[in-house]
Amino acid sequence: MNSDALLDRNLAYAMLRFTLGLSIFMHGLVRLPHLSGFADNTVKLFVATPLPAFTVRLFAMSLVFVETAVGLLVLLGLWTRWALFFGALIMAALVFGTALRSDWDTLAIQMLYALIYAALMATREYNAYSLDARIAPQHAA
Repeated sequence: MNSDALLDRNLAYAMLRFTLGLSIFMHGLVRLPHLSGFADNTVKLFVATPLPAFTVRLFAMSLVFVETAVGLLVLLGLWTRWALFFGALIMAALVFGTALRSDWDTLAIQMLYALIYAALMATREYNAYSLDARIAPQHAA
């Protein structure tokens, strides 16, 4: 591959990884000051599902912290493989809950996020502009 094509792929990867990380990080960060309200609203959304309210509340409360941490790791490109993997797992849990509520429009958006996680994982070889690449250039994880 010529150097221009490699540079383009590395830059494209960095832009997509950074943007996804920023989005997920901000999902968590903006909810932190309103944690209890966010959890209460989430519980209300799941009233008509078979999930017990206490599990929905626990998930919602932990989701805020997990999104913030995973988003920051993806944003920085630190432990990228595992950050993407856990981000995709979170997305799968959200898809499950959204399907229980039959909220197909939201589920479609979540599937787009899942696709982005998968694309980033599959093309991680282009993760040149990241903390992973700075820490261990030959083994960027």
